[in-house]
Amino acid sequence: MTYPSDKFPEDWPVKAYNNPEFLHSSEARTIRVNCELLEPKYRFLKYKIENTIVFFGSARTKDPESAKENLSKLEAELGNKESLTDEENKKLKRAKNAVKQSAYYGACRDLASRMARWADTLGEGKSLHVCSGGGPGIMEASNRGAHDAGAQSVGLNISLPFEQDANPYVSEELNMEFHYFFVRKYWFLYLAKALVAFPGGFGTMDELFEVLTLVQTGKIEEGLPIVLYGKDYWTRLFDFEALAEWGYISEEDLNRFLIVDTVDEAEAHLKSSINQEKLGSHM
Repeated sequence: MTYPSDKFPEDWPVKAYNNPEFLHSSEARTIRVNCELLEPKYRFLKYKIENTIVFFGSARTKDPESAKENLSKLEAELGNKESLTDEENKKLKRAKNAVKQSAYYGACRDLASRMARWADTLGEGKSLHVCSGGGPGIMEASNRGAHDAGAQSVGLNISLPFEQDANPYVSEELNMEFHYFFVRKYWFLYLAKALVAFPGGFGTMDELFEVLTLVQTGKIEEGLPIVLYGKDYWTRLFDFEALAEWGYISEEDLNRFLIVDTVDEAEAHLKSSINQEKLGSHM
């Protein structure tokens, strides 16, 4: 135990809630966890954020303009070489893949914008806001889409050693920074009325299968719309039907999500599946 220090400040003694050494100690971990539960709730209530549509996917997905610009620069740089090294070939392949994957950024931005505009047409006393993990890539695309529509949007950021800086399109008053993953996950799901998963890596898989498990086990309300965007990606990655054939999930579990390939499909499913009767306050 490192607390208390033998170097006391001049204004010692201080109240416990003003003692940073204590508040950052392992003994005060439960206080910090409670802060990450209570401070977001305070802000959600203050700004009337009662229901969300959550977007998640890769933080590495580039916007189309940046991806094309990076590829053009790399091709110009390598264009005069008679042969490329293995590393240069890998860089070129990654840059071409980034352009291909940037279509997901555009689709996410478009879908988030459409849903934000639709939310603005809901009746008085009903609300629905775009929510993301607050960082770059697909998260940025969803907040940017809401920003295009002139709507507030939520960013639930997490402190990480790489990738995770807040994107500039999150509404400033709803830009949150978490230390604890499990508390962040709680706020992702507590207000969620729909989820949209774009292609991503470990973090995306973690979030998706956690949601599916919670729905399957009844910990989340039955009928939560879950959309997986990008048929080529999701069907190549997972043979969901095989899980049912092996008996590890039931046939009805296959109906807990919808795989789509266009913004129109995703928009139509979300609008028809989100229960508008439950878009009032429940905080």
